[in-house]
Amino acid sequence: MVTVKKLATAALSTVLLGALSFNTAFAFSDVESGQAEAINALRDRGVVSGVDHEHFAPKGKISYAQSVQIIVKGLDLNIDLLRFVKQPLASDFYTNIGNDSWYAEAFIIAHYNGVDLPKDVNPNASITREQFGALLMNALEKKGNFPMINIKPADVKDADQITPEYQGALQRMLAYKIAALDNNGKLSPKAEITRGEAATWVYNASKVLDAHTQVPAPTETVAVNVEKVSDDVNKVTLSRESKPTAGYSIEITGIQFGADGNAVVSYKLVDPQPDSMNAEVITEPKAVTYISSKYKAVAEPAAK
Repeated sequence: MVTVKKLATAALSTVLLGALSFNTAFAFSDVESGQAEAINALRDRGVVSGVDHEHFAPKGKISYAQSVQIIVKGLDLNIDLLRFVKQPLASDFYTNIGNDSWYAEAFIIAHYNGVDLPKDVNPNASITREQFGALLMNALEKKGNFPMINIKPADVKDADQITPEYQGALQRMLAYKIAALDNNGKLSPKAEITRGEAATWVYNASKVLDAHTQVPAPTETVAVNVEKVSDDVNKVTLSRESKPTAGYSIEITGIQFGADGNAVVSYKLVDPQPDSMNAEVITEPKAVTYISSKYKAVAEPAAK
């Protein structure tokens, strides 16, 4: 069986991409502030590199091969979990991609991640803003399994210049704020994308992907029970869901009395340490406090 780990690691393009051979603490002297965050972040991840130690050449152009490489690396596309009967070759899918080329692996990974590339794609051809944007959105939406969304189309002043098949992808790209129109409301779809623009779009797409795929923290219901002690005092009990051991607890950390008549009881949930010894008995952790009957008890997690 062949895995991607056994694929030969090709040399990366020294023009745009590659392993960093220098200290990443410096800032490129030719990068404007609007692109600095994106370029520096991708550089620190090993996604892009400069043309030398001091220059990134953000206004330089990139090729189709470099575009596929930066998208694959920037969105962390991979085929690590796939198993192959034989080692996949770029020539299995593309007529113009040499199996020994530095970008061959990126094209293979793109193919197995559902990125739509022409079989006869020219890796050395220049790439326009609309082509790069459509390719980036294709990779992003396949990687994140994005649902179809209803958006209000942006008023693109040069929309008539956009290739019809790219319209939807580019509108979604604008909606996700991966790219923006210029001061005149234009996208300049037929212009060749620059290195700085490509890095910025990929960085923004990676942030959208992270936000979309972030797993929300598990929640737990905390019940609030109020019992009358006297005409002036109520007993407030906070209780957690049933737990399998005695190592779980709930602690009241404070009470805030509001002008709205609510008494906000702050609490924190305490779970047993992995190596702690606790009695294996079903428990319902509780915590008790007392408040004036003039107030309504409301529970909320304490700020961390």
